[in-house]
Amino acid sequence: MSDQKKGQIPNTEDRVRASLKKKLRRRKIKRLITWVIIALIAAAAVYTFQTYKSTGQLPFADAAESAAQEAAVMQEVAVREIEFTQTIDISGNVEAYETQTVMFRSTGAVTGVFVEEGDEVKEGDLLATIDDTSQAYNLADIESRIEEAELQGSVRQLELLERQRAMALNNLDYTRSYANFDGVVAAVSVDEGDYFEAGSAAMVVIDRSKLKATVEIDEIDIQSVHTGMTAELTFDSLPGQTIEAEVTYIPMIGRTTSQGIGVMDVEIVIENPPEELAPGFTFAGTISSEDVKNMLVLPTAAITANRRGSDTVRKKGPDGNPVSVEVSSSYLGEGMSEILSGDLKAGDIVFMSNDSGSGFSFSIPGASPAPGSGPGSGMRQPQ
Repeated sequence: MSDQKKGQIPNTEDRVRASLKKKLRRRKIKRLITWVIIALIAAAAVYTFQTYKSTGQLPFADAAESAAQEAAVMQEVAVREIEFTQTIDISGNVEAYETQTVMFRSTGAVTGVFVEEGDEVKEGDLLATIDDTSQAYNLADIESRIEEAELQGSVRQLELLERQRAMALNNLDYTRSYANFDGVVAAVSVDEGDYFEAGSAAMVVIDRSKLKATVEIDEIDIQSVHTGMTAELTFDSLPGQTIEAEVTYIPMIGRTTSQGIGVMDVEIVIENPPEELAPGFTFAGTISSEDVKNMLVLPTAAITANRRGSDTVRKKGPDGNPVSVEVSSSYLGEGMSEILSGDLKAGDIVFMSNDSGSGFSFSIPGASPAPGSGPGSGMRQPQ
């Protein structure tokens, strides 16, 4: 009996050990299978992300079915290259080319007014005077003292008296007003016998041989403007006429409007203006660039903003399926955008929604047809 029991004990231990080994082997196999599945899922996720990032499409989709569905809701449009000239709208009012506000630089009674409103004057003409009795006396007294100093031979005294004489001459000149340029007297607000304080305005002289205006041009359009360009102006006072002006001055420093827009105050000048055109009259007009520019354009509906902050278009690939292409664009208005950069060229086909429209009959704001282009198009299509 004892021998039989002794023979059963090792058999039981062997069975237990075999059972434990089998369980451990199964656990290892399960663990290995689990890690393989996790690795496959991770690899599939990475592949899916990389494919979507580069093509904008999920992998493993049925290409024929995807293309058929896309064709049902998308239409093809071509990238176009157009030529145009930049046209900048301007408005304002004209003023005299030069304006002199005639002021007395000394205080006293007006002793002479030598012009009337409408009189033509030449540079240096005497216009008006005030009482110069005190100034003339001071000058005479200084000149008398200069004569005495010359007899005495006092060099230092002569130097001081000569400086006093220069001051007395200036004070005497301050009692007289002269024309600074050739022009016409536009207004007179003084009469002989009036008492005027120094700095008071007595009359206005203007030069109407030319007219000028200051027009605002924003920071984008100013890149196309340079001195010597021609502006075409129309006035309500001159119906049916177009007056030419020239860009004569562009400042070095701009300013910011109350709307936060950067602008330059550009000066334009009208040479030999019509007599009917007076300072203060308002106008509307344009400045046109001589340069012909080219741009690639697409309907804005064909451009999509993606999550990376850039724009994309769905370009038709060699196999007829869409390929995502990153671009940068600028909205032109009227549903059209300019392609600034990206792997696109004139003639490339891109996809857009059927309900978005794809017409190219539009005009670019601020653009006019290039020489030889069709009327009303705002651009010239390439042949």
